[in-house]
Amino acid sequence: MKIGFIGLGNMGAPMAANLVQAGHEVVGFDLAAPCPAGVTKAATAGEAATGAEVVITMLPNGAILRAVAAEVIPAMVPGAVLCDCSTVDVESARAVAEQAAKAGLGALDAPVSGGVGGATAGTLTFMVGGTAEAFATVEPLFAIMGQKAVHCGAPGAGQAAKICNNMILGVTMIATCEAFALADKLGLDRAKMFDVVSTSSGYSWTMNAYCPAPGVGPKSPADNGYKPGFAAELMLKDLRLSQQAAEAVDADTPMGQQAAALYARFVEEEGGKGMDFSAMLPRFENRSRE
Repeated sequence: MKIGFIGLGNMGAPMAANLVQAGHEVVGFDLAAPCPAGVTKAATAGEAATGAEVVITMLPNGAILRAVAAEVIPAMVPGAVLCDCSTVDVESARAVAEQAAKAGLGALDAPVSGGVGGATAGTLTFMVGGTAEAFATVEPLFAIMGQKAVHCGAPGAGQAAKICNNMILGVTMIATCEAFALADKLGLDRAKMFDVVSTSSGYSWTMNAYCPAPGVGPKSPADNGYKPGFAAELMLKDLRLSQQAAEAVDADTPMGQQAAALYARFVEEEGGKGMDFSAMLPRFENRSRE
């Protein structure tokens, strides 16, 4: 396929590189980041989209997505598919899909899970909203860039799945970190705590696969000074998106709301920016009960 790829940062660059390696023709554009080897550099986003069968975007937020969509949709050929892999608000995803449909294009919102490591290794999971026809067009590309793609439903469903998943993740990580900090103060050995919880009713992905305690369980960012696998500020972004969505549909999400507030304090007031989201553990270790 001829593919336009807009947004060649930490995630987009390895995704585009994997498409090139698989034999696809990729034309890329980014305001600052260089094109990876094999990707033809375009002067504008519109130029990258011209003549492409699929245009993939990986962008910071919904406002930028809307601006890029306004530029690339007029340049795309009817029947092509605009596939946004950013994590943005549901409203922006649906607005862009509607705009694309009016221009005779397919549109997918396809946020990812797996981080930079997954993007590099081609093991991302895609959560996809949009029509079945558009999904079928892009599915072979998802298979190159990732290991799983789930068609979640209509436009916006991919973003809904991503923010619901990450709301669970944020809440669960806070609970895991709180429990380790409490165990410390109760004199319970962390390894024993892990052995019990990881095989009992408290087990979770944050405990079993991404343990926030250094030297306990499988290797995780905690074992590397909390250098980010998934940065705390990105977790904050996703939690805020979940609360924006919850407010829009009048959903009661008190745990998600509290998690967003705690990560906001951690990132914006307590030095958590640039650290992994599991660095909540040393935060709780160093605090007493309020």
